Amino acid sequence: MSDVLERLAEVLEERKSAQPDSSYVAKLYSKGLDSILKKIGEEATETVMAAKDGDADKIVYETADLWFHSMVLLAQQGLGPGDVLAELDRRFGLSGLDEKASRDAE
Repeated sequence: MSDVLERLAEVLEERKSAQPDSSYVAKLYSKGLDSILKKIGEEATETVMAAKDGDADKIVYETADLWFHSMVLLAQQGLGPGDVLAELDRRFGLSGLDEKASRDAE
């Protein structure tokens, strides 16, 4: 796992017990799941818009925001980047069509 992801996951865990007025993330946690999901939706939309504009810097910036807020969600749910990386590793080398078919069969 990337050192940056590990460090960020640690900070996000620490913020779970922080006072809401002490940080953006602590405040977001205090607002609950719906607020976190709303931010992910906003960031996903902004990422799509940046891609449609074709501005590489904006794509990277907005994707970073999307990943960040996705990591907030993961931490809020008791998960971390290692869980996502493990799933990606499980899928590595597996045809996307085969992977989707296995989900549809369940």
